[in-house]
Amino acid sequence: MLHLGDELTLFSVVFIVVLLGTRSSVWPTVLTASLYLFMVMFRFPQVPSSRARRVLRPGSRVSSGGVSAVAHRGGGHDAPENTIAAIRAASENGATGVELDLEFTADGVPILMHDDTVDRTTNGSGPLSKLLFSELRKLDAAAKHRFKILMLSCICCPQVAAALKELFQKYPVLYNTSIVCSFEPKVIYRMRQADPNVVTSLTHRPWSLSRFGDGTPRFSSAWKHHWMQVLDVLLDWAHHHLLWNLCGVSAFLVQKNFISPDCVQYWAARGVEVVGWTVNTAVEKQYYQQLLKINYITDSLVEDCEPHY
Repeated sequence: MLHLGDELTLFSVVFIVVLLGTRSSVWPTVLTASLYLFMVMFRFPQVPSSRARRVLRPGSRVSSGGVSAVAHRGGGHDAPENTIAAIRAASENGATGVELDLEFTADGVPILMHDDTVDRTTNGSGPLSKLLFSELRKLDAAAKHRFKILMLSCICCPQVAAALKELFQKYPVLYNTSIVCSFEPKVIYRMRQADPNVVTSLTHRPWSLSRFGDGTPRFSSAWKHHWMQVLDVLLDWAHHHLLWNLCGVSAFLVQKNFISPDCVQYWAARGVEVVGWTVNTAVEKQYYQQLLKINYITDSLVEDCEPHY
């Protein structure tokens, strides 16, 4: 069944907007009914809440009511990001889990890397999409980190959803220990199509189309900036009323500046856990642990570090 409260709002807005635009009761009725049928036929239900909770609040922390600290990119402040060294360091430093990023080389090999280029984190240069995997293996993944450790961690398979489906089926323990997240709703939807048993999450930062993480505008053109702001409002509304339900996500990853008790309560009423990113100071972590009581993603498990957007 659909969540009546959200869908009632969604369908009402669609009906009224089309009604005002057409001045006819036929088209609003047809379009609203079509949207309802689309949601019924193509949405994915959430995975059982008990399993989602095992993934999001694993081990003894569940029984104590505590929260999970997830190492962002493996803990990019404590070790070179998206490397096996970072994963090991995160475990040693007490992380409940690690957040890792997937990108592709020119020959279609998925690797763990955040950026579109190799410039920021390695001793190489150029777009990742133009480098072969054999070339990438020769680079130092920690060349520009304060702790110099060699290694690029990767998996080999041509398509994201297919690769992850294969990985989950090869290692069934992942169904109860991992979650697939993305800013792109289509990625999550395709993941649910490939394997509806995988726990998934949408990642969201309000105003991401019109502004960078620090709040500065992306575009110098005023008309383009305002147009992107309009799209930002629509995207935010879609995340809250449509996309989460269509994809059947179990969690919602939100940039820390936009999380409040009301936000947590809103998603809790829909069976969705909120996870904050990127929480990098002791004061912020205390706020998440003691007041919000939700999971958070951090660049460091051992000390305060610079803000990350």
